[in-house]
Amino acid sequence: MSFSDLGLAPELARAVTEKGYVTPTPIQSRAIPAVLAGRDLLAGAQTGTGKTAAFVLPILQKLAVPQGDTPRALILTPTRELAAQVADSARSYGRHSRLRTAVVFGGVSDKPQIEALAGGCDLLVATPGRLLDLAGQRALDLRGVGC
Repeated sequence: MSFSDLGLAPELARAVTEKGYVTPTPIQSRAIPAVLAGRDLLAGAQTGTGKTAAFVLPILQKLAVPQGDTPRALILTPTRELAAQVADSARSYGRHSRLRTAVVFGGVSDKPQIEALAGGCDLLVATPGRLLDLAGQRALDLRGVGC
């Protein structure tokens, strides 16, 4: 089975192949089709099994093409390190699309993050504290989030 067999768009399958992945892991082969079909999913797997790709790839596909400047998908992570990692993966998997990914987390100045949000994004990766902080400052509009 290939990533294309899971129903991924060619540009996403191409990015995955360029990263050196040939066949989906068990978590990916189960999660990707479920998310693409619009089903809710709760899954767990050990470190290193490809969980990030299992949820980021179908989210990127559901976003398909950029629309507007406000986020349409939100990924919450518990730590800034994980937020940065997930955002890097999303950018890498989405490199053949025009989708924009932004990441916001605490422990650093919020000014560059506010500027990045003002430039628009399709996918927002955030830690809860910074997300609430930016929403409280009205620097963030989440009304367009659908996934």
